[in-house]
This record gives sequence, structure tokens and C-alpha cells, in this order.
Amino acid sequence: MNVRLIAIAGPPSAGKTAVVKQIIRNLGTSKIAYLKIDVVQAWEDEELAAEFGIPTKKVYSGDMCPDHMGIMVIRDALLWADKLGAEYLLYESAGLCLRCTPYTTHSLGICVLSSISGTHAPLKMAPMIAFADVAVVTKIDLISQVEKEVFREGIRQVAPEVDIIETNAIQGTGMRYLMQVIKRMKPAESEKDTLRGIPPLGVCTVCIGKKETGWQEHFGVIRPLTAPDNLFRGE
Repeated sequence: MNVRLIAIAGPPSAGKTAVVKQIIRNLGTSKIAYLKIDVVQAWEDEELAAEFGIPTKKVYSGDMCPDHMGIMVIRDALLWADKLGAEYLLYESAGLCLRCTPYTTHSLGICVLSSISGTHAPLKMAPMIAFADVAVVTKIDLISQVEKEVFREGIRQVAPEVDIIETNAIQGTGMRYLMQVIKRMKPAESEKDTLRGIPPLGVCTVCIGKKETGWQEHFGVIRPLTAPDNLFRGE
């Protein structure tokens, strides 16, 4: 397998898609595939396909937690991207569940945070930042230097070792540091992977702490990448 998985997480309206666009622009001639997970409606895949001509997929989670949906379909998505000959698979989460983290062991985990979301925002989404490799802080042109420093300190309280990149993602300032990290990535060894953290407890096999990716490893409410509806696989 020659695919490098980049998982982009973050709350709604943080600027995840703007960061995705900057990554695509900076990767130049690299072959890229894109997967969007959302709940009811999303158009990012159509925008990226039209603007950059890359293969895209979109999955709606419906009644299922969107981060759990991502866990179910990421193995299928890696195989899909590999079959297309993609070098990078950009996986953008819905960003609705701040307790879950979509990063896998062999992915590059990017948490996108809006600097105008409030100085305490990093503390409210601790797991999403704590398991990330990089925290990209967007919209820095809209706040003062003091506010930047306070926001940065909030991130450091949650994840002292995480790389922090501050950017106006629309213009792409500061993105060269992120691209240096991306270009050092190695391809995934296979489509099989595990989560970095244990998901919150609940009722499905993901919720009770089963870390393996791919619907093949789970039972109960499951869904492969191409299924139109939820599937049930019980005893």
C-alpha cells in the first residue's frame, strides 16, 4: 500500500476544509483522494472535486455518531484510495463529537481550531487535541497577539508536545510548516489500523472500547463505505 492517511478533525466552522484546500494546493502533482464524513448534508466533496479534479467520497452517518462512522469505513476508504493509486487520503471528520478522536496509529492527526472560538475552547475538546500530531490554529488575523498567546497556552495545557501551526488558512500563511510534516510521512503498511485512544463507553462495539478499524471487526450497528443503510450483524 502506498497511501498516506491524513485525518483532519476539529469543531464545525473551524476551517477544516480551508486547511484541506491548502494541503491539496501545496502537494502539487501528488495523487490525492478525499473522504468526508458528515451527519445529514455536506458539499465539501463536490467543491474539492470541481476545484482540484480529485476523486472524492462522502458518507452520511445519519443516526450513527459521525466519528464512529469514520472508524467503520476508514479501512474501506484506504483500499479505495490505494486502488486509485492515490498517495494521500485526506479524511475530514464531521467535527461534532469532541470526545471522540478519529486519528489512527499510522495516520497524521491534524486538529483544526478556530482562534476566535474562545480562549477556553482547547480545554473543551481535550481528547481531540491530546491525540493529534499537529494543532492548526486558524483565523489568526482576527485576534490580537495577546489572544494568540493565551490560546496557544490553552493548547499546551492539553497537549504539551503537540506541534502548533498558526495560519490564516484562506491565504495559507504558515502552511509550509505543516507541509514539511506531511512530506515526511510514510505510507500505511496496510489498510488495517487501530485508534490512538479508547472511544467513550456506550452501546456499540466502538463505544465499549474495541479499537480495531473496519466494520469487519465489529458487530451491532455497522456500515461499510458503500452501504446505503445501517447494517445489523448480531448473534
